[in-house]
Amino acid sequence: MVKIKIETTPEMVEKVYKKLEVNVKKFRISLNRPLTLTEKILAGHLEDEFLDKNLDEKINYVFLKPDRVALQDVTGQMVMLQFMQAGLDSIAIPTTVHCDHLIQARTEGKSDTKLAMYENNEVYKFLESASSKYGAGFWNPGAGIIHQVVLENYAFPGGLMIGTDSHTPNAGGLGMIAIGVGGVDAAETMAGIPWELLYPKRIGVYLKGKMSGWTAPKDVILYVAGELSVSGGTNSIIEYFGPGTESISCTGKATITNMGAEIGATCSIFPYDKRMEVYLKSTNREKISELANQYNDLLQADSEIENNPEEYFDKVIEIDLSTLEPHIVGPHTPDLARPISKFSDDVISNDYIDDISAALIGSCTNSSYEDMSRSSSIAKQAESHGIKAKIPLLVTPGSEQIRSTIERDGQIETLKSIGATVLANACGPCIGQWHRPELKDGEKNSIVTSFNRNFPGRNDGKRDTMNFIASPEIVTAFALGGSLSFNPLEDSLETQDGKKIKLSPPEIAPEVPEKGFVLAENVYVPPSENPDNVQVIIDPNSDRLQKLEPFKPWNGNDFTQLSLLIKAKGKCTTDHISPAGSWLRLRGHIDNLSDNLLLGAVNAFNDEVGKAKNMFTNNLENCAKIAREYKNKISTGL
Repeated sequence: MVKIKIETTPEMVEKVYKKLEVNVKKFRISLNRPLTLTEKILAGHLEDEFLDKNLDEKINYVFLKPDRVALQDVTGQMVMLQFMQAGLDSIAIPTTVHCDHLIQARTEGKSDTKLAMYENNEVYKFLESASSKYGAGFWNPGAGIIHQVVLENYAFPGGLMIGTDSHTPNAGGLGMIAIGVGGVDAAETMAGIPWELLYPKRIGVYLKGKMSGWTAPKDVILYVAGELSVSGGTNSIIEYFGPGTESISCTGKATITNMGAEIGATCSIFPYDKRMEVYLKSTNREKISELANQYNDLLQADSEIENNPEEYFDKVIEIDLSTLEPHIVGPHTPDLARPISKFSDDVISNDYIDDISAALIGSCTNSSYEDMSRSSSIAKQAESHGIKAKIPLLVTPGSEQIRSTIERDGQIETLKSIGATVLANACGPCIGQWHRPELKDGEKNSIVTSFNRNFPGRNDGKRDTMNFIASPEIVTAFALGGSLSFNPLEDSLETQDGKKIKLSPPEIAPEVPEKGFVLAENVYVPPSENPDNVQVIIDPNSDRLQKLEPFKPWNGNDFTQLSLLIKAKGKCTTDHISPAGSWLRLRGHIDNLSDNLLLGAVNAFNDEVGKAKNMFTNNLENCAKIAREYKNKISTGL
């Protein structure tokens, strides 16, 4: 049995670059024109049969060979169960499992993580044992959020990765094509089967100028979301280019590519530059940065692209970073965008709840050292005048490496000085793992976050919670102001003695710590050296884990005369089709999980949420209950 190395080694990266070099040359000859960065990286991972084809993104499916797979602890359960059906001794490409989705935010990080390890012990034991047996790297609960850990350890410019989470494109901030996929795609790739993708369209975003003041990388993607809408990036890779890209830190770029998922993009990507080199060196990957410098021409679009982008992209957006204002999106959709200068008018005209009930910063989207430093800069100003946050301010570090570093360097202490609570290094409120007993059902309230999604019920399971998304520094300022109508660029705060003070823009923050990152300990478990001796742990009586059984062979006949279950109305995302929150605990038990089918979808026939009319009883019932009844009648011939 060949043992796969989990780490992104220089040897692995050089092998990728050499193949990239050969394939790009062939692909350029085939197309007879300059290539975008997107085309280069895809070409480098194409199966050979596609290299001499003039691919049409409207019709062509291609087969690719990813370099890595990343799984999180919710979707990863089913992937491992599916992989076990393949009957293989080990995974075929480097794979890691990250325990970040099952930790619920209740009080604070340490106690919440400890409780999660007790409540989810059987899931963690299953994932750890399966990883150990089949050759995957396992990151313990508390190690950090999958996308931040991948950025810190595994992502590299020019690579191709798939992951079982929609925000896998976070790695695009380090020049990697990283795409969120379903469990079957991941399991098949882990088994060595080429991955199939509809060849994507290309959207170019030209950046010029340089951000200053309150404007942050978050505002770039919030602006783009407003321009393209939640579906404007569908079947497209968004490629950022132009002189403005070099002014954005690597982690700032990751913020932008992370939220490309909110506009339906396949993924987003930035070209390799000095800012990525700085990040690679600061995370102990200097040899990989040297290779990226050596193969730099493969990690950029051809020069002709920038000179005439409309010829090579299906759509081009231009942004002047020098004039870009801080933006706020929401509620209930990430494409309802407006600059902060117009936000207070929107609050009044739409009768939004002005008082903010909570402010939350961090998550996989915005928990970098730079983000936490800029937020801390705002907190430090307030603390110097004795001003505290008027509402709960919750901080989610992206990883233990980030948490321990900002603890050492003082950002945590500064944030706590204005009343902040530090949560676990996990997804928490961003994906609905937020315990809010103080909030009554049906109670309308407003929250502000630096997260990525804000669909109804997304953060706390309460559909009446309105989530407005902004940069972490703006969210921190909102926590001090306490209301949506507070504009930190224009309005003043009041001290205890009645003095008015106005916040200054956040200080320019270092993109990486001057003293280096604190290396996290006891967060990672490598695969077993003796996998044959490892037993995958699944309790046969579990209500959370269920071994899969192969489907019965197809009899060759199509299903006919099937009844329509529901017609979804309006936005219908994966959150509506299969909600997370309390259902996360069942993701390893396919039968029990199926009870959440379409719970968040609005039925166009009756405007009910998650309900449809049973054709046999004419009663309004949950979609899952009706589906089970229909399936039973089909299987029994009734």
